[in-house]
Amino acid sequence: MLADILTWVGAALGITVLTAMAFGGVALDYGERRGARRARGSNTPAP
Repeated sequence: MLADILTWVGAALGITVLTAMAFGGVALDYGERRGARRARGSNTPAP
């Protein structure tokens, strides 16, 4: 019984971690795209 509970808890935690990693990747991609657009519209020279 305890093994079944721990298995389900581990599965739920694993799904949570995978979901967080997926959303983190999307957020990083969006941030890079936004930063590139901001740099392209800027008049200051790149270092």
